[in-house]
Amino acid sequence: MKHALFATGFLSLVLLLLGAGAPGYVWTLPQGFPEPLVPENNPMTDAKVELGRHLFYDARLSGNGSQSCATCHQQDRAFSDGMNTSVGSTGELHPRNSQSLTNVAYNATLTWGNPVLEELEQQILIPMFGEFPVELGVMNKEEEVYARFEEDALYNDLFAAAYPGQADPVNTKNIADALASFTRTLISGGSSYDQFVYGGDRDALTTSERLGMDLFFSEKTECHHCHGGFNFTHSVKHQNNAQFVEKSFHNTGLYNVDGRGAYPTGNTGVFEVTGKPEDMGKFRAPSLRNVELTAPYFHDGSAQTLEEVVRSYEAGGRLLESGDFAGDGRNNPNKSGFVRGFSLTNEERQDLVSFLKSLTDEGFITDERFGNPFEEGDEGK
Repeated sequence: MKHALFATGFLSLVLLLLGAGAPGYVWTLPQGFPEPLVPENNPMTDAKVELGRHLFYDARLSGNGSQSCATCHQQDRAFSDGMNTSVGSTGELHPRNSQSLTNVAYNATLTWGNPVLEELEQQILIPMFGEFPVELGVMNKEEEVYARFEEDALYNDLFAAAYPGQADPVNTKNIADALASFTRTLISGGSSYDQFVYGGDRDALTTSERLGMDLFFSEKTECHHCHGGFNFTHSVKHQNNAQFVEKSFHNTGLYNVDGRGAYPTGNTGVFEVTGKPEDMGKFRAPSLRNVELTAPYFHDGSAQTLEEVVRSYEAGGRLLESGDFAGDGRNNPNKSGFVRGFSLTNEERQDLVSFLKSLTDEGFITDERFGNPFEEGDEGK
């Protein structure tokens, strides 16, 4: 490999400083953001973050060497992938839309419809080893995949710095811990909205964006009930609320395929985990930060634009007049009480969309700390 950042013997010294004896990780947080909650068995270190960044962008972490984590979580898309639903390393179609990793450190739960999956270290094992569907496809290929890193001089240094004193550091737990450490650093809080609210810049938002903000936080639209707080979702955890974590899942009336509230088979949300009829069609309310960059929308990527999303909520659910999933979601008996419908003028709708776009953090999607550490085209070779 050609590694632009580590072309000289200086690498070894840097990694030693990052490893044993180095001070703990120091968070650099946007104004108004609390410190993320970190598991005691995986404390943050600079060395683990750097190892995780390399692994995140390395296609050799997939069974067939064709995909990396970054394939479905691209920085310029706020770490989403722009597809309706993702495609795994073997070409298998995933039933869900790839979620943005923006501020994932604060997520109380980590998938669209699983209320018991709470830690990044656990969640990362699903794309690595899951078989229904196959994503990275590491299952039954662990020795082959891990050997790729054991035989690479760069990774010898990276693993040694991240896990000093371990004789065989290239293992599942260490890889998952490093990836979790890196993804916890993907914190975004530099949007125009943040400059307006936290930075005191009264000119940071346009008139349209300010009108849209008023609508967003109004009882007319009720957007803020599910997408409130500093991270624009109420399903958050951090150091300040560790004992009072809210896990929010909502049915937003997207489907009603049988007239009794059913969602498409294989995509029924929390119901798949609990089996409770009232959980049919409940999905996690994601953060709206950088939402302009993460189209298409909803758990199955079935809305292509923010205006389409707003119109669905205006209608109090979605009417599908034809097709395999035809039905009137507006009459879904499990629909959230916050999805009642409302009326907007064309100007108001545009104001609301403009406000959502003001949550875009351009610095986040260009920050070199979160970017690919390899030369272009060099990862995975």
